[in-house]
Amino acid sequence: MTSFGSRDQLTFVLIYGIVGLGLMLLAGFTGLFSMGHAAFLGVGAYTQAVLTNAGLPFVLALASAAALSAAVGFVVGLPALRVKGVYLGIATLSFGFIVEEVLARWESITGGNAGLHIKKPIFFGSRLDSPESFYFLCLVITVVATLGILNLLRAPTGRAFVAIRDSEISAQSMGIHLAHYKTLSFALSAGLAGVAGALYAHQLQFISPDQFNILQSIDLLLMIVVGG
Repeated sequence: MTSFGSRDQLTFVLIYGIVGLGLMLLAGFTGLFSMGHAAFLGVGAYTQAVLTNAGLPFVLALASAAALSAAVGFVVGLPALRVKGVYLGIATLSFGFIVEEVLARWESITGGNAGLHIKKPIFFGSRLDSPESFYFLCLVITVVATLGILNLLRAPTGRAFVAIRDSEISAQSMGIHLAHYKTLSFALSAGLAGVAGALYAHQLQFISPDQFNILQSIDLLLMIVVGG
């Protein structure tokens, strides 16, 4: 059994904090409900693992993990144009099951249920082997993500998200394009989850499909509900 020290626990706090930022943007500020966010975490984690193991530099792999997760989030956000509330939750829950099954079945890429190993990242020529160095990397990324979300919420895009949450009819009457902003919110939220998934993979150094199941999605959702 793997044991984690206090620094490792703080690193997990930062990683889940990044996911929480994305879910806060989606649920708290846009009013969209997701029960499958662990799937985006998994997409980011596996993208990072596969690309890093193939020799791609950490920064490029991280950007790819974020981009692919955001693209998947955009596609998943399309049902939000027609359904909302509990029905959107069911749609995203189904997506979570599909991703978990794909990760388990696509053995040539993901390793199936046997999982994938991934080493600590090499950042600009330096391998971040110690818990302290990786913690500070996660801290910097978390701060950048937090500042980015705060600035976004102050911008017209953030105000459009809040308007959609408060009243879709009123938002549409003000000229806000619902389809554009709903899918954008899903993409940004999924992209942040992808970044967190990439860091999650490096932190654990081993990932498997069962780490990104429905229980993980519920934990992530409860994290922002209980945390406010």
